[in-house]
Amino acid sequence: MSLVSVLLLLAGFVLLVGGGEALVRGAASLARTLGMSALVVGLTVVSFATSSPELAVSAGSALTGSPGLAVGNVVGSNIANILLVLGVAAIVVPLAVTHRLVRTDIPVMVGMSVLALVLSLDGTISTTDGVLLLGLLAAYLAVTTIVARRAQTDLPRETADDDSLARFRTSRARSVGIDVALVAVGVALLVVGARFLVDGATQIASAFGVSDLVIGLTVVAIGTSLPELATSVIAVRRGEQEMAVGNIVGSNIFNIGAVLGLTAVVAPGGIDVAPAAVNLDLPVMIAVALVLLPVAFTGQAVVRWEGVLFVVLYVTYLAYVLLAATDHDAQGPFGGAMFGFVLPVTGVWLVALAAYELGLRRGRRQV
Repeated sequence: MSLVSVLLLLAGFVLLVGGGEALVRGAASLARTLGMSALVVGLTVVSFATSSPELAVSAGSALTGSPGLAVGNVVGSNIANILLVLGVAAIVVPLAVTHRLVRTDIPVMVGMSVLALVLSLDGTISTTDGVLLLGLLAAYLAVTTIVARRAQTDLPRETADDDSLARFRTSRARSVGIDVALVAVGVALLVVGARFLVDGATQIASAFGVSDLVIGLTVVAIGTSLPELATSVIAVRRGEQEMAVGNIVGSNIFNIGAVLGLTAVVAPGGIDVAPAAVNLDLPVMIAVALVLLPVAFTGQAVVRWEGVLFVVLYVTYLAYVLLAATDHDAQGPFGGAMFGFVLPVTGVWLVALAAYELGLRRGRRQV
């Protein structure tokens, strides 16, 4: 491993964070100009913006002959988005979850995760599979946009003289110009940062003898999830909890539909999926998506202790991935404890919480 590869990795992280921040600010401001709600902005514009690093990294790695990095980046990012990003955001401020997320968007995320596993069972996400994923994403976006427009309330008409109206239009034009510039700068930084990150991560993987799938699941996944982390923490600090949760759920849907789908379309012959990803990482991604549903359902919120639980589970998952990658002697006992005790107990606990919440709601209705 050379100093150049480390510098490339660090430079890629910095550019991704800076590009993601610029892109999110500009895109969110433009969306608000259109009168979209914070939740819809998070589910669509912001989630697409924060998924741009994953798209750039996965497409670039697939085209340069590192398909494991492409798949590991998407799967690892989706796991990190829920366990790490949402967990940290919930620790900062408890996150409110709307009925729409619980009834529609989280189930869509779970369904897309299951579909990604099903399409990968033959060891390849083909070009046809990529077209299918892109089509489902387009349908989801169309329905989301139509529902959002129907739910918009009519804005009150303002009466103003010609001078004040002219000043308003000039100010709005300047604001839109700044937003467009932020989006352009953000995209440029993301593309360059993703290129640096792929090159540095690939060189480090080769130096340590670690597969590109593991690098994608760990280093690159965390790096490309930094825009989501920054966006979600900033959103909750500003009182935009709906945007924070919508950003994570929407970003995971985009990662599967747009990132995996488009990468499979542009990569020659589609994307090869390693057996390790099919046997472990994709099922973990589905399990993590399912875990969010009862957590969000109980009390319509993700509270601080649940955020702590998410972060602990993420650290545990990373530890197992690294132990398995290095064939460490502790892999067997650690994996047995995690899969035989920790995860089953956590699952039973979450189901019990959901059942308890259902009982409380039925009791309130009867009263």
